[in-house]
Amino acid sequence: PPVQAYLHIPDIIKVAKENAVDAIHPGYGFLSERADFAQACLEAGVCFIGPSPEVVRKMGDKVEARAIAISAGVPVVPGTDAPISSLSEAQEFSQAYGFPIIFKAAYGGGGRGMRVVRSYEELEENYTRAFSEALSAFGNGALFVEKFVEKPRHIEVQILGDQHGNVLHLYERDCSIQRRHQKVVEIAPAAHLDSQLRSKLTADAVRLAKQVGYENAGTVEFLLDKHGKYYFIEVNSRLQVEHTVTEEITE
Repeated sequence: PPVQAYLHIPDIIKVAKENAVDAIHPGYGFLSERADFAQACLEAGVCFIGPSPEVVRKMGDKVEARAIAISAGVPVVPGTDAPISSLSEAQEFSQAYGFPIIFKAAYGGGGRGMRVVRSYEELEENYTRAFSEALSAFGNGALFVEKFVEKPRHIEVQILGDQHGNVLHLYERDCSIQRRHQKVVEIAPAAHLDSQLRSKLTADAVRLAKQVGYENAGTVEFLLDKHGKYYFIEVNSRLQVEHTVTEEITE
């Protein structure tokens, strides 16, 4: 299929070298968050326009990204520190933190492998389904469990980093309007966001990026609850489609 041409790393590197290509911009799909592609470019002497392979790998692993956020002092939702491998671990977590909880795929996103559980009776079925979805979509059924934040706002901060350790933010976007975990509308700047809260959110996004040595463009995503508390959820280590919204509010 034509789409496979955009996913076959050896062929892409071969074409790049045959045509004396200096750099590859991976866009915002296909191989844009694949650490092995960034590494292949590095080894071939072709500039990968994005973060380093190591940063792409760390940010693509939700469990490691969470640990990095904690080490940077960025708040996270209560959850497991490592992927769970059994239903009994999920049961232990629910007993400690209560319901609702949410299963998330440890090595992927886009809503696949994501299941909200609101009672003990729903636990086993949703664990099995989340594991199966994650395994099918990402080749790894590893899950982690978090306390589910009810009706949060989804706020993301655009960041830019260079090779000298400098990181800045380009403010935030509100992407709370979603369908099946996919963003439908992006609003920038986020409406009704207290200026002090905005400053804290953007500062934490920059702090996290500096902690990991982030280069190039990326997005740090947070959940904001009804009490004004926010929690780190993930980093998209690439330029996003919605970057154009940020371009409308920055110069």
